[in-house]
Amino acid sequence: MVNDAYSSANNNLSSLNDLASDNPLRKRIREAAQTVRDTTPLAQSFTNFVTINLVANAQLAAGGAAAMSFLPDDIADGEVASGASYINVGTLLPFYEDALEEIARHFHADHHRWVLDPVAAGLGTTRTDILKSFKVAPPTIIRGNASEIIKLREMWELPADEDGSSDKHGKSKKSSGPVGVESADDVEAAEESARVLAKFIAKGDAQGQSAVAVSGETDLVTDGEHTYRLPGGSAMMTKITGAGCSLGGVVATYLAVADPLTAAVAASALYNRASEAGEANSHGPGSFQVAFLDGLWSTTPEQIAASPILA
Repeated sequence: MVNDAYSSANNNLSSLNDLASDNPLRKRIREAAQTVRDTTPLAQSFTNFVTINLVANAQLAAGGAAAMSFLPDDIADGEVASGASYINVGTLLPFYEDALEEIARHFHADHHRWVLDPVAAGLGTTRTDILKSFKVAPPTIIRGNASEIIKLREMWELPADEDGSSDKHGKSKKSSGPVGVESADDVEAAEESARVLAKFIAKGDAQGQSAVAVSGETDLVTDGEHTYRLPGGSAMMTKITGAGCSLGGVVATYLAVADPLTAAVAASALYNRASEAGEANSHGPGSFQVAFLDGLWSTTPEQIAASPILA
């Protein structure tokens, strides 16, 4: 089975403990998922036009609402109706450099929460300049693969974590990627960078809250102080375009109703359960995408909250 590729990573987590069923985080996850279903929150997106359709459909299937635009004034006006927003830098056009910096500064000035997906961080000067500009007007949540998270931390020139856990020599790990939009690093290599980024962006949040989510064979989510790993999911997600992009959109959907850590963990848990259901009910990438969207729709708040969450 395709999922065999995920089993080796998930088998290396024996030293971690699954959260108890009555853990407050599980309660917050269930409440967030139920609130999304009950209230259909809008999370607007400025996203990759290659995957924009899946991003919108995933937000709808998860229980939210979607609005897509590439105009800064549209995004600024849409902020009023949106509980959160999403910026994905996957496919760029020349005018995006000024537009995205303007949008980020507008969000920052209004204390509007948003999710950043730093797709292919480190590829090209324009993309690098855009991602560097977000340091002065940072997002609430960053969601990416391991190489993107490590590279963004390098771009922002953030120092090593205070606990000195970068590696056994006290030096920060450097990214081996990107390889196009794929990661050349494993999730564990990005743990310190994720914590450092989370602590940094929390300083720019009105409530001092943040989260960084690293997607991979076993997902990692941290707010800088608490770090969780979410095993499971399906490797079929690597066989369709837009799995990561759409996850960012669904993280924004949950951010519209929950704190950043809860939103990031809940969305990642939902994706693991929905992708497992999708693989079980499909025969290849085409039918998997349809079955995955059905999984997003049919996975209950209770099932999301009961997902493996290791600490």
